[in-house]
Amino acid sequence: MAGNTGWGKWKWVLFFLTPSLVGLLVFIIIPIITSLGYAFTDWNLLSPPEYIGTANFQELLGSDRFWLALRNTVFMIALYLPLAFTLGLALALFLNRRFRGMLVVRTATYIPVIASWVVVSLVWKWIFNPSYGLVNYGLGLVGIEGPAWLFEPVSAMFAIVITSVWKDMGFIALLFLGGLQNISETYYEAARLDGANPWRLIRHITLPLLSPTMFFVVITLLINYFQMFAQVWLMPMQNSAADRQVETIVTEVVTNAFSYNRMGYASAMSWVLFAIIFVITFIQLRLQNRWVYYESE
Repeated sequence: MAGNTGWGKWKWVLFFLTPSLVGLLVFIIIPIITSLGYAFTDWNLLSPPEYIGTANFQELLGSDRFWLALRNTVFMIALYLPLAFTLGLALALFLNRRFRGMLVVRTATYIPVIASWVVVSLVWKWIFNPSYGLVNYGLGLVGIEGPAWLFEPVSAMFAIVITSVWKDMGFIALLFLGGLQNISETYYEAARLDGANPWRLIRHITLPLLSPTMFFVVITLLINYFQMFAQVWLMPMQNSAADRQVETIVTEVVTNAFSYNRMGYASAMSWVLFAIIFVITFIQLRLQNRWVYYESE
C-alpha cells in the first residue's frame, strides 16, 4: 500500500474501514435515529407504532416518577463526583511514586474496574447487609448502630455511591496517572531549587498541568454516571422502600420499555436524558478556558 495515491489509496482505506462503519451504522446510528421517531409514537411491541406527537414528552414532564428518578440521579452524582474525583487523584499521586512492587499495586487497584457490575453489586449487597454485613459489624465495634443500608432510600443511595466509587476509582486513577507521567520532571526540579515544598509543587505545578486530564475525567464521570443502571437495579433489597423509591432515569427507561412495553415513552425519556447530558457537556466545554491549562498554548 506504500506509495499508493488517489483512488488506489482510498480504496484500501475503505476496504478496511467498511466492517466497522457497517457495524456503527447498523447497531448505533440507525437505532439512535429510529428511537427518535419512536419517541413520538405509542408502541407496545405488539401492534404497529401509532403517531401521537409530543404526548410522550408532555406526560414525561408531568410524571412524578420521572422527577423522582431525576432527583435521585442528580443527588447521587453530587455525592459520587467529588468523592470519585478526589480519591482517584489521591490514588494516582500514590501510584505515581517509585518503589519496589508498584506494578503489582497498580494492577491490584484496577481489578475492581474489570469486575462485572453484577458481581460487584451482589458482593457489596452482602457487605451492606444490616444483619451480618461487614459495614455494620465494623460500626458496631466502635459503638455505632449502622443503618438498614439497602432498605431505606437515602441510605441505599449512599451505599450505591460508595460501591460505585470503589469500583471506578482504579479507572479514574489510571487516567490521572497518565496525566501525571506526562508532566516533565524539569518543572519540579526548578521549583525545588527555588525552595518549593511538596504542597506548592502540587498546587502550582501538578494541578495546573493536570487540568486537561481533570477536565476529561469530569466530563467522563458525568456522562457515565448519568447512565448508571446495574448497581441501582441490583443493590436495593427487593420489595423494600429503597427498591420502590431508588430509581434513576435509566432504570425508569428500562422499566417502561421492557416491563410496561411502553417503547415510545421510554424512547422519549432516553432523549430527555440525552438532552440533559448534552447541555451539561456543552456548558463544561464552554467553561474549560477558565480553568483548563494546555501546555502548548
